[in-house]
Amino acid sequence: MDSSSEASSMAQGLRIVRLVADREKRGRRLLGVSQIASELEMEQSRVSRLTQELCELGLLERVERGPFRTGPRFFGLAAALNTGWVRQSKTELESLVVSLGLRTRISVREGVRVILLRTSGQDAVPGSFVKPGMVTPVWCTGSGRALLWDEPQPAVAALLEDVNFIGVGGPGAAHSPQEVAELMDRDRARGFVVAEEEFEHGVYELAVPVRSADGSVLAALSVLGSRAEIMSSTDDIAKALMAAAERLGSSEGRARHDAGRKGLAS
Repeated sequence: MDSSSEASSMAQGLRIVRLVADREKRGRRLLGVSQIASELEMEQSRVSRLTQELCELGLLERVERGPFRTGPRFFGLAAALNTGWVRQSKTELESLVVSLGLRTRISVREGVRVILLRTSGQDAVPGSFVKPGMVTPVWCTGSGRALLWDEPQPAVAALLEDVNFIGVGGPGAAHSPQEVAELMDRDRARGFVVAEEEFEHGVYELAVPVRSADGSVLAALSVLGSRAEIMSSTDDIAKALMAAAERLGSSEGRARHDAGRKGLAS
């Protein structure tokens, strides 16, 4: 393949990835080969070949010939390109492990999906399914509901309108947008999220939002443990998480400020 053909394939592949990521971010219906070809006005055979290559690279993924979604490599690349608060989060996660003795994670949201950006060393063991790029539902995880913290009830209901709640999550999982709203109301009253066996049996998750310099929710910081580990010192854990979240938000603001100064200087 000559260089012009390679450039053309790369450009078209990036268009496909961008389309898939944008639809996920907006919570819109995901697409298959024919729909992507129609949306981008490309030949279906070419889309089929490019999406197969993108799946092999981990930039896209597809389950049982269903619609395409962004793959784990996509989020790994996104995290690697961030030189600010994501890099700082590694130190914060490990510090929390030392002080709390619990698994810690930092996550972001894409539509109804929670994407794991970083995790503490306790999760990063050979054979573990927990790794950057891991996807979990927004409605039945502590990190997911922390990411929905500022969303009004109508917006949450609209986001979850087409979600199939049946068979997803643990024994404490919500089964409707209304149940999610009730859990959010409970958590907002105490200032942090506690998900009690909402995603996995026997696992409790305490989470808080991380805010950017403009006050918007940037990410979710969470710890996971047993009922005894989380519920025996809930307030202390929440205070430690909030302090770490504030430091991460501050580092994001400094990175943005420094980038702006460099732009002015150039």
